[in-house]
Amino acid sequence: MDKFRIPAFLSSVLLLCASLVSCQLVVNVKNKGGDVLVESIQANTTEDTVTLEYQNTDGTLITQFIDFKSEVQIFRAYVAGEEERGQNQLQVLCFISRFSKNDFISSDAMSKLRQKNPTAIRSPEEEKGPDLMVYDLLTDLTKSHMISPHVFNICQEARETTFFKEGDLTTISRSLNKDYNTLMSAMKKTYPSKYARCHDTNDLSKPCLCHYQMCVGWYPCGLKYCRGKDSTGKVVSYRCGIKTCRRCLVFEHVARQRLWCLWDDS
Repeated sequence: MDKFRIPAFLSSVLLLCASLVSCQLVVNVKNKGGDVLVESIQANTTEDTVTLEYQNTDGTLITQFIDFKSEVQIFRAYVAGEEERGQNQLQVLCFISRFSKNDFISSDAMSKLRQKNPTAIRSPEEEKGPDLMVYDLLTDLTKSHMISPHVFNICQEARETTFFKEGDLTTISRSLNKDYNTLMSAMKKTYPSKYARCHDTNDLSKPCLCHYQMCVGWYPCGLKYCRGKDSTGKVVSYRCGIKTCRRCLVFEHVARQRLWCLWDDS
């Protein structure tokens, strides 16, 4: 589509990734609109991370990054501007939240998955969401290493649009034994309740409460276990497959101007 202009290096990411040995899995997924999207899922067992990436039909590039050690996940979106509405710049959004290890298989299990039929179009077994996630903090990227050592590299192009949830900050400080006030020093409150929804705001220069939705059409959300007998006849449980899910999330955050939330019209 002409109005969406993503730089060439972004549009070729998935094609390049499919040819790299480090890409553990490349999956064809049909979305609800009938379009087939290509997801790449890469596991790094040394860093204990998983990266899932795909490109929407409108050119938007979506990345889900999971840091198992820090128990956080990052959703990043490269969103093209709509030039006919006065937005001619690429916008990068980052949303950081606490991660539950039960929501995705481990990096080790992910690294062992192989695609038997790479041309097959996959469908998930379970539908999750849509979940509304309210982000009320802005992250200072110069201090973001306190949350995860990976935040800066992933979100460095989103210096004013990297968001976090205060409720998750409390949970992370407890689970990882980190000082809450120290973590909070890397944040700035945005007070979402003070703002009107963007679709009710006509002035493109005013800040407003924006909703951004992204859907991950297919991902391994759990392991399947079967029962059998070992060589001695003892009944044992063993891994025999994966469970797959689809998940949609709505990220509510404060946009600096209505101009930076043109998609929120409903």
